[in-house]
Amino acid sequence: MKAKLSFDARGLAAAVLQGSFAALRRAGAYVRRAARHKVKTSDHPSPPGSPPHSRAGLLKRSILFGLDKPAQAVVIGPAESVIGNAMAAHEFGGRYKRERYPARPLMGPTLTSTAPKLAQFWRDSVTD
Repeated sequence: MKAKLSFDARGLAAAVLQGSFAALRRAGAYVRRAARHKVKTSDHPSPPGSPPHSRAGLLKRSILFGLDKPAQAVVIGPAESVIGNAMAAHEFGGRYKRERYPARPLMGPTLTSTAPKLAQFWRDSVTD
């Protein structure tokens, strides 16, 4: 009995990279959706330590994600081009437009709560 085995290292590397990008996109969408669900629409500010409220829903709509292929990473959070830099004052506490804001973290707790599920996006990400 004779057998011949060939191994395509470049093909495997390309499949792993492609699978990783797909998993990163799914993970980014999952974390974005979880963050959007934490933001409530209300005319009143949220209590310190809880996610910020949004009056008209702009904060919810501003939470985006983008895939950074060269770094093989995904960036998730409120887009500064949509909402400005106000979220830094909310996330960490601080000053914005001469007012002091207590910390109302959103993205940090969202990542912590979704972290156990994120590894599942890479399972079976490489197929033939």
